[in-house]
Amino acid sequence: MRTFDYIVLGAGSGGLASAFRAAHHGARVALLEPGALGGTCVNVGCVPKKAMWYAAQAAEDVQRARAFGFEVSSGALDWGHFVARREAYIARIHASYRKRLQEAGVALIAARGCLRAADRVEAAGETLCAPHVLIATGARPRRLATPGFELGGVSDDFFALRACPRSVAVIGGGYIGCELAGVLHALGAKVDLYARSTLLSHFDAELGEALTASMRAQGIGVHLHAALPDVRRDRDGLHLEHVATGDAAPYEQVLWALGRVPNSDDIGLGTVPLALDEDGHIVTDAKQDTNVPGVHAVGDVTGRTELTPVAIAAGRRLSDRLFGGQPDAQLDYANIPSVVFAHPPLGAVGLTEAQARVLHGDAVRVHRARFTPMVSALSDHPQQSLMKLVCVGPDERVVGVHLFGVGSDEMLQGFAVALKMGARKADLDATVAIHPTSAEELVLLGD
Repeated sequence: MRTFDYIVLGAGSGGLASAFRAAHHGARVALLEPGALGGTCVNVGCVPKKAMWYAAQAAEDVQRARAFGFEVSSGALDWGHFVARREAYIARIHASYRKRLQEAGVALIAARGCLRAADRVEAAGETLCAPHVLIATGARPRRLATPGFELGGVSDDFFALRACPRSVAVIGGGYIGCELAGVLHALGAKVDLYARSTLLSHFDAELGEALTASMRAQGIGVHLHAALPDVRRDRDGLHLEHVATGDAAPYEQVLWALGRVPNSDDIGLGTVPLALDEDGHIVTDAKQDTNVPGVHAVGDVTGRTELTPVAIAAGRRLSDRLFGGQPDAQLDYANIPSVVFAHPPLGAVGLTEAQARVLHGDAVRVHRARFTPMVSALSDHPQQSLMKLVCVGPDERVVGVHLFGVGSDEMLQGFAVALKMGARKADLDATVAIHPTSAEELVLLGD
């Protein structure tokens, strides 16, 4: 039996961050990971997704350059060439992690860990013991028993593509579905997006409406309130059953983007009775503790705000509390900013208008601006942007910031800081604008 201070199951964003921080505090750490370092984010999520988004942006920039007057010719992306560059970048991240783990003295074990007791984990035929065990095993794409489901691919499969399909049906109107649809369209595919309700139903309704209008204006078929289809294949391609596809079918590719399920199975929860919610997420309290003393969980396996920076922050604060002499360290899950890398991107922090009205009623006041950013106007592509503030009370404290349009992904971070610090609309009004930018619209609302 090998003994440690801390055993971490899963080397995704949360597990790595917690392991590094614990080792920094002097803990003896074992990190168990049967797959590639970095988990979903580095391998089949944020990193390769953002790389493909950059490629799609480059394709759009070519079109914009032609409108500006440059003599450039548009052509298809050499997908294989770009994927090689993308994978080389990811390989460098893997190498960096391995180097840092070695320098930190973290024992990396390339095996799946299985709980045998609250303080014992079995991995690769040996037993590891520690007073604290962290479960950070992440999540995976949801798969259904729907007839023909196996004829399509999930988001992981998108990153195995080596050429752009001619036509694609994306099933799912959440952030994954919207991002995949935007990238594929920009790179030359004919895309139809089918959503069971509206697009991005967890965001402010006006952002979902703005994205829907934008996608349709670009030529993406957006089908709202669509039934979950069956899929069949014939000599012409893939057909969707039980949904109105018009003249869209057949498709060369179907991609399912129906959410994710936690990797809470096959890790010994029958032996150690951790409390799970109805979807299989491990239930934790505000300090990332489970119902079993000594066992903790962070990241997507808990189902709490499934974002990479959230898993990292929660993992670090947990290690600060367990090993860094900071008994009150814990993540504040309120007012976490998030961005959807659509075309154009959108982002939000704080309450939606609907949430604010439920909590504060008539004390809510909304300020918004719709405009065409200069870069769109100059290229004869009148892409509308939306900036929206949700404020509360006589001092109009800002409780929600919602952005849609070019640059939203980069400008949101600073406004998230302001919201977190309790900014009022008067504080934004008193800030001198940077001109000409899209961001200035947020400090000019009402002028």
